[in-house]
Amino acid sequence: MRCLFLYNPVSGKGKIAKKAEYIVRRLQEKYDTVDVYVTKGPGDMERAARDAANKYDALVFSGGDGSFNEIVQGIAEAECPPELGYIPSGTVNDIARSLGIPKSIRRAVKVILTGDNALLDCMQINGRYAMYVVAAGAFTSTPYTTPQSQKNKIGKFAYGIEGLKKSLRFDVFDITVNNGENSVTMPCIFVAAMNGRSVAGLKLNKRGSMADGKIEFAAVRQKENPNVFKRVRSFFALAHLFLRGYRVKDKMITRFEGSQFEVVAGDDIVWTFDGEKGACGTVKISVLPKKIDMIVPKGSKNI
Repeated sequence: MRCLFLYNPVSGKGKIAKKAEYIVRRLQEKYDTVDVYVTKGPGDMERAARDAANKYDALVFSGGDGSFNEIVQGIAEAECPPELGYIPSGTVNDIARSLGIPKSIRRAVKVILTGDNALLDCMQINGRYAMYVVAAGAFTSTPYTTPQSQKNKIGKFAYGIEGLKKSLRFDVFDITVNNGENSVTMPCIFVAAMNGRSVAGLKLNKRGSMADGKIEFAAVRQKENPNVFKRVRSFFALAHLFLRGYRVKDKMITRFEGSQFEVVAGDDIVWTFDGEKGACGTVKISVLPKKIDMIVPKGSKNI
């Protein structure tokens, strides 16, 4: 079997680069050939994965959720996509949290060597792809606007600082959500379609699954031109959602479940795909069942 190991040398404060020789040596215990590719900038991992998708049996990669998203973009349309092994080295690592993949390099490599293969769902959005979340509104630009230098210095706290600087106004925008059964128009401050359990390092969708063919969709509503009281109320609703999870009872939170959604929004609304800047305006989101062949910890259940 042929394996390509790709890694982002900046992610994880450069720890992966220091351990690259060890990782390759361990991967050679499982794969006949292990080649290495070091990314050079944004989008490079996607290009490398696309080029490698039909040439290798396995892609093992390291980076954060953004790197995972690039890999999915690269392999999603491959005729015979390779199995994926993941060594999380980002700031938050929501996908790894959802799948139970440890952040320790040695333990993550052990999962790749001894774990089980699972077929996971991913989401398709206007011809692009996302693995665990598609979101818009308050705080959603924070993952891709926070400087890498700040993330390296103070970790996930950098996201909080950046979010407070940019999102405390909680701008209100209108959306119309259609899941094939119901259609609802509402002003809101935050919306998210989720295919994983963890978002922003929290178990936002703790009963969710990455292999059930479903998306969980949540919107925090708001009144047009809200006064101070209503702004404060929306803040608590958003906090309620993140701290208590998707199924929390709050009259300002609207929830849907389904395999596909159309969300009509203005062209100024920017969507985040797995923490990376994605599409603008109206999006069509659908589940692609059992699309991603992923190595997960042995004995994993309800992933």
